[in-house]
This record gives sequence, structure tokens and C-alpha cells, in this order.
Amino acid sequence: MSTNQTLRGFATISYWADDMEAAKAWYSELLGSAPYFERSGPDGQLVYAEFRLGDYQHELGLIDRRFAPACASAAPGGAIIYWHVDDIDATLNKLKAMGAEEYEPLVHRGEGFITASVTDPFGNVLGIMYNSHYLEMLHSRIQGKFVQ
Repeated sequence: MSTNQTLRGFATISYWADDMEAAKAWYSELLGSAPYFERSGPDGQLVYAEFRLGDYQHELGLIDRRFAPACASAAPGGAIIYWHVDDIDATLNKLKAMGAEEYEPLVHRGEGFITASVTDPFGNVLGIMYNSHYLEMLHSRIQGKFVQ
């Protein structure tokens, strides 16, 4: 049996935007920090902005919609990645106050698991979740008990 894991962990999520400057400003306000990396196209316009966030410094990349795959839908839907949040009610309220629209309301999925999702002003689905297992894994890593 192989010891290599097929899926090692979340590396990057890409969100598409028609207005990159507006998307960069919106996510900078939401996250409380500016992107750590940006790239401009040949015309000098911003085409990519990348943020590092969270306990594991995951990447959130904003990409000019002109570079989306040909089959990509402009409508929200499909898979939802959920970001762990400590206060899901406050985070959902903040997102909606910033102009995001509710995609799925708060859903209590069992003890220690609550989800919700919104559509950001650029058409991307942003999932949020309070996840007790995430916290357990985080605490075990901090305490040095995590085994790969």
C-alpha cells in the first residue's frame, strides 16, 4: 500500500472577477489585509491578486474572468469550499453588510457543524462553516500531536 496521499490538502482557491480592482478592495476589507502577491497583464491592468489567510496560510487567488476556462459558468454553483470561522453569525452578517447575497442560509448540520454560504459581489460562492473537527485538528497540530 502506498504511503503517498492522493489529496494532500487545500492549496489554492480561485475566484473570478470582471472588476479586479473592486474584487481586490472587497477581499482586502473582508480579510483585513492586502494581497501579498499581484500580477498585471501586458496592458498594465491587474489580472491576479493572491491572499494568504487562516491558520494554514491557504491561498485565495482573484483572477480576471478573461482567464477563466472556456467551460466555466458565470453563474454561482457547483462545489462550495467552506472556510472555518469562529463566529459564523457575525461573519455571515459582515458578508451581507458588505454586499454579499445569501446563497444558503445558516444550516445546523449536527453538533459542532454549522454552514452558510454567500455569493460575493463578483458572482463567486463563498462558504463559511463553524467546524469542531477543524478546531480539533488545529489544536492537535499546535500541541504537536498531529501525525501525517
